[in-house]
Amino acid sequence: MSNIKKLTSKRLFLPVFCMLLVMMVNILFDLFSGNFPFSFFTISVRNGVLFGRLIDVLNRGSEIAILAIGMTLVVSSSAGTDISVGSVMSLSAAFCCMLLAGYGVSSANELAVPLIVGVLAGILMGCFCGAINGALVAYLNVQPMVATLILYSAARAVGLLLCNNLIVYVRDDSFKFFGGFCGFIPTPIVIAAICIVVVSLVLKKTALGLYVQSVGINKKASRIAGLNSARIIFLCYVVSGLCAGIAGIVAASRISSADSNNIGLSYELDAILSVALGGNSLGGGKFSLAGSVIGAYTIQAITTTLFAIGVSTDQAPVYKAIIVIIIVAIQATPLKDYFRQRSAKKATLKGGAVR
Repeated sequence: MSNIKKLTSKRLFLPVFCMLLVMMVNILFDLFSGNFPFSFFTISVRNGVLFGRLIDVLNRGSEIAILAIGMTLVVSSSAGTDISVGSVMSLSAAFCCMLLAGYGVSSANELAVPLIVGVLAGILMGCFCGAINGALVAYLNVQPMVATLILYSAARAVGLLLCNNLIVYVRDDSFKFFGGFCGFIPTPIVIAAICIVVVSLVLKKTALGLYVQSVGINKKASRIAGLNSARIIFLCYVVSGLCAGIAGIVAASRISSADSNNIGLSYELDAILSVALGGNSLGGGKFSLAGSVIGAYTIQAITTTLFAIGVSTDQAPVYKAIIVIIIVAIQATPLKDYFRQRSAKKATLKGGAVR
């Protein structure tokens, strides 16, 4: 029992348990439908690339996982959420494709500027948007939701202006690489893995992770202790914008175009849910980057599972919302405290009975 209690007290227990629960649903569905071996875990090579539902979860969930990295830092440092990341994704994608195709051009088979210029410009646009949000929150003390609401409303409109109210298509094969395949592995998986590893190393090998948590727990005390709280919060929002820019490039590359109305639509909600499903408090302070990443892929696994069992696209959000509510409720602190008190009460009664 002590080993079980130690296991369940681990920070990543509930996020991993929820992910395993979603996989178990797939196993049961495959079992009752006669799909053996279990199709959810079947990975094959078709046309020289990896194929399978598990690969699809990792591939399609990459953008959310990248956004979840920045969202985790924002939530931890400022005790608020960045609701503009989906719109910033769209703006970054639009700016990149506009440069690659040329202003006013709706479709281009050849690049107007070098690929690296367009990609870096799109990512820098994301960083610029993050800097705007960070300045409002860190230096002007605007509430995070209000500050990021500005770009949530305006970024897509700016993207449409840059693209001259057109869906800009970039049909050059080199641009398709970011949303395509790196050898036999989907490139978005590789990009997400690189982002996760780089940020994890920076947080662990430097004092940044400790600084972010300190500011999130108590901004005033951190400032008195010598930390520049405003600068740390500003940096976290810039990182969130950077992640949104990278995710926007990946999303645009998938469809070889900049669809400002649809790229990143509602992704900010999934990114926030990823942080919550990862066991992180939305009130700031301590965070688990691994938990947020697991939460991101759990959300994508739920979506893939619903489509696999035959739930229509229109009905899927309803079932997804119900599942997410249950998962979040399980991880809620009051519910944990209730079961902890109940367990302690049973142990006390059992000890009294033995005496």
